[in-house]
Amino acid sequence: MMIATWNVNSLKIRLPQVIDWLKENPVDFLCLQELKQDNEFFDLAAFEEIGYTACWSGQKTYNGVAIISRTKGKDVVRNNPLFEDAQQRLIASTYDSEQGPIRVINVYCPNGSAVDSDKYVYKLAWYKELTNFLKSEMSTYQHVILTGDFNIAPEDRDVHEGYKGDILISPPERKALQELIDLGLHDAFRLFEQEEKSFSWWDYRMMGFRRNAGLRIDHILISDSLKQICEACWIDKEPRRLERPSDHTPVVADIKWDLIT
Repeated sequence: MMIATWNVNSLKIRLPQVIDWLKENPVDFLCLQELKQDNEFFDLAAFEEIGYTACWSGQKTYNGVAIISRTKGKDVVRNNPLFEDAQQRLIASTYDSEQGPIRVINVYCPNGSAVDSDKYVYKLAWYKELTNFLKSEMSTYQHVILTGDFNIAPEDRDVHEGYKGDILISPPERKALQELIDLGLHDAFRLFEQEEKSFSWWDYRMMGFRRNAGLRIDHILISDSLKQICEACWIDKEPRRLERPSDHTPVVADIKWDLIT
C-alpha cells in the first residue's frame, strides 16, 4: 500500500498535474490539501477515468481537502466534530484491508500567519482539538494514518538555515505537533535515513526552490501497527519543477499492507 500527501494549492489549476502524477505514481491513496474550490466543482470523473474514486470537502477560494483512493471509503467525517469551524480542513475515511480497517485522516492545518496574531491563537486551538479528535479515533481504530500539510516543521533540520521568522517553527507550535505524535504516531519520513536539507515546501519568491530554501511541513504520521511494516518514505521533488507548480510537493510512504479491492 502506498499513500501520498500533496498540498496542490488549487486543484482547478493543477488537476492535470495531479492526474499525470497519479498515472506515473499509482498510489493507493493521495491526500490533497488546498483544493480552493466548492464541492460541486470537484472533478470526480477525471479521477474515475484513471481508476480512482474520492471523498472531499471543498471551499471556495481557500482550504479544502480530499482523499483520492483506489477503493471507496466509509464512515466519512468532514471537519473535526469537536471544533466548530467554517474552514474545510479535515476529512477522514475508513478502508477495508486484510489486516482490518485502516483509518485515513487528511488535514490542512492552519498556517498561523504570525505568532502575535489571532490566526496563531486559532492555530493552537485547532491543534488542541485535533489532538482530542485523534484520541477518539485511535481508541476506535488500531490502524491510523494522519497525513497532510501540518504547517509545522518539527525540528531545526527540517528548516533551511536562511528561514526568517518564528511562524511554523515556534516552540508552542512544535509542542502541539509533538502532542499529536505522542498519542502513538510516528513520522514515517524519519523512520529512515534521509538526505540533509530535505524539504516539502519552498516559497515562490526569491528562487526558494532553486536555492532549496524550504521547510518540511508535509507529514505522514502512522500508528504503531504500521510503523514496523513501513518500508520507505520519500519526498518527490519532480512536481515542483513543473511549469506553474504548487509551492508544495508530494510526500510518499510505502507500507506493506494489503487493501481489499
